[in-house]
Amino acid sequence: MILFSLSIFLSAFLLFQIQPMIGKLILPWFGGTPAVWSTAMLFFQVLLTGGYAYAYWLVTRPKQGWVHVALLGMTIAVLTTLGLVWPSPITPPADIYPAASKFPVLEVFLILTASVGLPYFVLAANGPLMQAWYSRIFPERSYARLYALSNVGSLLGLLVYPVLIEPASTLLWQGWGWSGGFVFFAVVAGILSYRARNEGGTLQVSTTEKPTSALRMLWVLLSGTASLFLLSVTNQVSQEVAVIPFLWILPLAIYLLSFILAFSDSRWYERRLYAFLFSLTSIAMLWVLANAESLNVLIQIAVYNLLLFLGCMICHGELYRLRPQAGHLTSFYLMVSLGGAAGGIFVNLVAPFIFTGYWEFYLSWLITMVFLVVLLLPRISSNLKLQTRVMGFSFLVGVLLLSLGLNRFENALFVERNFYGVIRVREWDQKAISMIHGMTVHGVQYLDDRTRPTTYYVEDSGIGLLLLNHPRRGHNLRVGVLGLGVGTLATYGENGDRYRFYEINPAVVQLAEGMGGYFSFLSDSKAEIVTVMGDARISLELELNSGQPQNFDVLVLDTFSSDSVPVHLVTKEAFTLYLEHLASDGVIAAHISNRHLDLRPILWGVAQQYGLTMVQINRSASAGGNGFPSEWVLLARDPALLDIPAIKSHATDFEFYTADIVPWTDDYSNLFQILK
Repeated sequence: MILFSLSIFLSAFLLFQIQPMIGKLILPWFGGTPAVWSTAMLFFQVLLTGGYAYAYWLVTRPKQGWVHVALLGMTIAVLTTLGLVWPSPITPPADIYPAASKFPVLEVFLILTASVGLPYFVLAANGPLMQAWYSRIFPERSYARLYALSNVGSLLGLLVYPVLIEPASTLLWQGWGWSGGFVFFAVVAGILSYRARNEGGTLQVSTTEKPTSALRMLWVLLSGTASLFLLSVTNQVSQEVAVIPFLWILPLAIYLLSFILAFSDSRWYERRLYAFLFSLTSIAMLWVLANAESLNVLIQIAVYNLLLFLGCMICHGELYRLRPQAGHLTSFYLMVSLGGAAGGIFVNLVAPFIFTGYWEFYLSWLITMVFLVVLLLPRISSNLKLQTRVMGFSFLVGVLLLSLGLNRFENALFVERNFYGVIRVREWDQKAISMIHGMTVHGVQYLDDRTRPTTYYVEDSGIGLLLLNHPRRGHNLRVGVLGLGVGTLATYGENGDRYRFYEINPAVVQLAEGMGGYFSFLSDSKAEIVTVMGDARISLELELNSGQPQNFDVLVLDTFSSDSVPVHLVTKEAFTLYLEHLASDGVIAAHISNRHLDLRPILWGVAQQYGLTMVQINRSASAGGNGFPSEWVLLARDPALLDIPAIKSHATDFEFYTADIVPWTDDYSNLFQILK
């Protein structure tokens, strides 16, 4: 019993340790977009289904123990080989960075398959396989508590990562530590497999009735709805806050907690109580959505995750009520994992092509609400066929309504949802055209004066004052810009200037370069314009490694204006790279306008570490005109560059500013330190 418990606990712990770890590793390779985590979740769900299918197949095979011992041995051999050629057995080297593409789901899958595919498959298969062997050895005992133990291990693995593992060690050492843990697990699983080495198809044939097709489909629908809820809530939160492991881990931890509670004891789930709580929270959710721009981010995160918890408890509580006897255990797990994978496939591979927004959140909400109504109707609550049909029908109706009827944005001239988010182009009162990414305006161009700088980039903004008064203005100024938007800054370009924009979203590049005729800042500019596709940090690293430092006079960091911050662009390592591309008399201008986060402490820490002078220039709402309120921070090695009268008169210095915050690195960041 102890070995079975240890094996199941270790596999679950390692299974959910690797998810935030490898997600954090590859996140910068794809611009820090929330879709990286969503795609990784799909990969893990598909592999989980594969592992369950393998267990389902193996428990009826001859000499099943020997087969599993061979698989464990092959996995150890693969990890050993990769450890000899990679930085660690599960962390790929930097030279496999993928090229930028519009929908890089395949690239994410290939990287994850090469790095963690085989060990994750083995870990995924372990739970149902060991529980099946346990049920054969101890037929009088229930497997449900082992299932709950598996979920406890999963939850602990998730929570330990941001609290202990991430702050204390680099990704390289995390990779080696995880690999060592896998070897220990393989030894325990190998002992149990050896004990079953001569078993073959000896699972007792269940005397209970075989699950009906309706019941199997209901298992799939319930688990699929919970998965849909999980991924859609994660996307909603990550899009408007930051793409960091904690905000991935919290919804996943809640999802696992609902599994633990639902499968440990039926007393944790009472249908009518959860229906009442779900209804109340739905009202709170409507209030949050109506006041999203003014509400504190912690309140929004709390309501989203409470709704997720209640929705998952409903789905998983009903799954527990519909669980089969031990003889059909692996079939049950397989259907549940198929539902989870189906939810991930819909979010990542279907929704981006049929929805122009993140409407899957509303879809999962609708299905759960409809299912609750069905369950509370006495004549239907015991009719599995009717429940299955109602859930399936509500899903199809919801998809049709959202994709055909409600899938529209008012006054939208152009809408595209891709891997990097939702881009919209709108007309404002027949006077201007704007581009909006999510909920944030990323550029406006007036129809009557197409060369006028607008929004956060007007003449009296921090960046406007810098570009208009830089000592090298009119003398072949070299400007680098991380984040293209509609290319508004190109309007400051003079003959002989060189503006180099870095942008990962192909749709943004196409619009800024004139697709549809909406924007012409780039084509109208007097400067030489170069657009570099791909993640900005990776592109800068590649340029430096190839002996091409850009020697920027001004380097603009314009990736923080959205409420979701790509953390990998504001770490100590990132600024080391920026300074190597900056001319000795250059200036870094960081746009830090943000509703929820205050990036000043992070930038101040960087300034202290590198001996930079730092000032802040704010443009208030009362300034009026065609500009938006904005916050810019300017950093320079030479204080004289920030002592220019036009800049100094608008600037606030940081002479008496202090911040007790540990500088962020590629291995450590703490979002809650900088919440407003």
